[in-house]
Amino acid sequence: MAEELVPDRPAPLARRAAVLGSPIAHSLSPALHRAAYAGLGLHWSYDAIDVDRAALPGFLAGLDDTWAGLSLTMPLKECVLDLLSEVDPAAERVGAVNTVLPGRHGWRGTNTDISGIARALEEAGLHAAPTTATVVGGGATARSAIAALAALEVSSVTVCARRIEAAESVAALASSFGLSGAATDTGPDERLISADIVISTLPGDAARPWAALAPVARGALLDASYHPWPSVLADHWGSSVIASGRDMLLWQAVEQVRLMTGLEPPVDLMRAALPA
Repeated sequence: MAEELVPDRPAPLARRAAVLGSPIAHSLSPALHRAAYAGLGLHWSYDAIDVDRAALPGFLAGLDDTWAGLSLTMPLKECVLDLLSEVDPAAERVGAVNTVLPGRHGWRGTNTDISGIARALEEAGLHAAPTTATVVGGGATARSAIAALAALEVSSVTVCARRIEAAESVAALASSFGLSGAATDTGPDERLISADIVISTLPGDAARPWAALAPVARGALLDASYHPWPSVLADHWGSSVIASGRDMLLWQAVEQVRLMTGLEPPVDLMRAALPA
């Protein structure tokens, strides 16, 4: 009897994804996503592509069905909102999208920075019942931090930004989430740094002025900056509960991989892919 022929299994569908921003060469997202794809056995590509505000509409218009999704970083998280057919409620509420996915009638936006912030703090050892928080900065990451703090059941937050208008806008968002929100532009003081959670959304070592008071801190710190690390603020922090921008980046990427692939991300492989 002739041996029955078994057809070869089709190769897994090769799809594309990328992180967009400007500048973008420094991004660690390709390392995280590529490690996930390798661990999941997916023959997908993930690139870093320099796209600024002016180029974003044309880039989105040129996407085809080989694209599984996009990660967005500065300066695109806010300007992309008007270019999408759908925006998830949480992303619309905070006015920031960091993830673009195929939608029912085009492209939809969501925000995984929110879960990334909360998960980074929890993994760092955040105690179970934080009530007060300070957010330093007034941009898109600060607004995502407000949603994360609401998910962590914080009851009050003070937003400190160089421009009082920016601080007031983020504080108003906190109030819409049911938090008691206050705004200030006076800079660091002992009351602000003594909150149960302090989240700095400032780039690089721009939070350096807060470092002089950092030794009195007894709460958790998330410094969204990850280069250099440890930051001056983290290096002087009085508590051992410290999360970095790399932790936030990891966990928001974990959720992005889950959304883009529909599979459970290999967290350990992704973490190991981050440069020392």
